[in-house]
Amino acid sequence: MTPAIDRVEFDENGLVPVIAQDVATGDVLTLAYANREALEKTLSRGEAHYYSRTRSELWRKGARSGNTQKVVEVRLDCDADALLYVVEPSGPACHTGQKSCFFTTLAGEGVGVAPAGEREVPFGMMVERLAATIAQRHREMPEGSYTVSLIQSGKERLAQKVGEEAVEVVVAALSDVRLPEEAADLIYHLLVLLEERDVGVEHVAKVLHDRHA
Repeated sequence: MTPAIDRVEFDENGLVPVIAQDVATGDVLTLAYANREALEKTLSRGEAHYYSRTRSELWRKGARSGNTQKVVEVRLDCDADALLYVVEPSGPACHTGQKSCFFTTLAGEGVGVAPAGEREVPFGMMVERLAATIAQRHREMPEGSYTVSLIQSGKERLAQKVGEEAVEVVVAALSDVRLPEEAADLIYHLLVLLEERDVGVEHVAKVLHDRHA
């Protein structure tokens, strides 16, 4: 039987593109490249290794930042010239601190879809965007930000605020009034609490994934 690595079609520079995908959320985290040695180390050690084209060297994801990627599965595409690393990330994938390198939208929401007022927004996407915005506020701490004031209030006040918002959801559920709005308030404050406690939404997603599985 042909060794798995021999099935990979490396390009003229000895490289193959690699997409990293979060096993818990399905999110695309980054696009990088691997040479044969990087792929061999990934397969033997179970941690994502890549080849830096700019530095011309092999590198292990998270060697400096600590944001490693445990490789759950390596997949080869139908033409054998691209790889997919299905990973469990430990921290953000992007050097900017973002969870994914693909956080800049060039087009999408307004391309061939209904007007904004009629558009359905995927729940998971909206939660991730909100969590990313909250994380940005936490890093930059802009003056006058409500999110910043919540974070600065401390975990006790934040936990109390989440409890108050949960009560509002219960009241709304019993009265059939403003339930979506109150639920949105609860989710927002819960995300702020998670950010203050340094618990990423990907950790919550992994728990849900494991329970579902």
